[in-house]
This record gives sequence, C-alpha cells and structure tokens, in this order.
Amino acid sequence: MNADLRKVVIIVAVLNLAYFGVEFAVARVIGSVSLFADSVDFLEDASVNFLIAVALGWSATNRARLGMALAGILLIPGLATLWTAWEKFIAPFPPSPFALSLTGAGALAINLYCAFMLARFRAHRGSLTRAAFLSARNDALANVAIIAAGFVTALTLSGWPDLVVGLGIAALNADAARQVWRAAHEEHRAANA
Repeated sequence: MNADLRKVVIIVAVLNLAYFGVEFAVARVIGSVSLFADSVDFLEDASVNFLIAVALGWSATNRARLGMALAGILLIPGLATLWTAWEKFIAPFPPSPFALSLTGAGALAINLYCAFMLARFRAHRGSLTRAAFLSARNDALANVAIIAAGFVTALTLSGWPDLVVGLGIAALNADAARQVWRAAHEEHRAANA
C-alpha cells in the first residue's frame, strides 16, 4: 500500500508543480487575486505531496509531527492571498474574464484528477494523506468558484468577484489547516500513549 501511495503522491506533486507555473503566470498577467491564491496553493500542494512521499516510512510519532507542520504550511497560501487581496482592494480592476475562467477550468481538471487518485488513500496514514486529499478537494471547490467569478466579472466588469473568491480560497485553506492539525494532534497523542 505504501508503494502505491508514494507513487500517487509523487504524481500529484508533479502535476501541482506544473500547473503552479501556468496559473501563476496567468495570474500575474491578468492581475487576478483568485488565480494568484490558487497558484500559490498549487505550489503548497506540490510541497505537501513531496513531503508525504518522503515521510511514509517514518514512525507514527514523526508522521504526526510532520502533520502538524503541514497544518502550518496550509496557512501560507492564505497569508499570501491576504497580501495580494489588500493590493487589489486598493485598486479593484477586473481581470480578463475569459482567461480567469479558462485557467480555473484547467486547474479544476488537474485537481479533480488528483482528488480522484488520492480518494482511495484518504484514511491511510492519518493526517498526511488527509492533508493531501483535503488540499485537492478544496482546490476543486475553489476552481469552480474561480470559473464562476470569471462569468460574473464578464457580466459586471468588476474586480470584486475575483477578490471575494480569492478571500474564500484563503478561508478554505485555513479550515483545511485546522482539520489536519486536529488529526495530527490526535495521532501524536495516540502514538505517545
């Protein structure tokens, strides 16, 4: 089972790293808060999955410690989003609606594929695989919101839908961090009992 899981998380990490580059470039070109937040999240997901691949052979205590560290890592995209959102709040120019929705659709395809691959392992090895699955699941939800923000932006020519979705992505990441922290804390307590 560990070999299968390691293979899946490495594939997920590579896909996330590749789409980080695509989404970050588009976000910078069109000035999108939601794409920026999601691109940083892709980078975070790549890091998390590479760490999981390395930690699979570790003891339960060390995996739980890594799970607690991963909870902190999950907060990083939210902090980066808040900074970008502040800049956008001062000057809420709308991003290109077509590029926003198209890039969000590509991200959705990547995240659904990753979530599907990780779903069968989400209860295996506790907080580590839970972190990977929650990240992919939350990202798919965020991508649907990004696509919708593109449509609303096209109708309203406002930068606010992009800003609101970007802040929503930050909130999703904070909730995932809380869930992973709780699971890792329980694993750590059980391993030391």
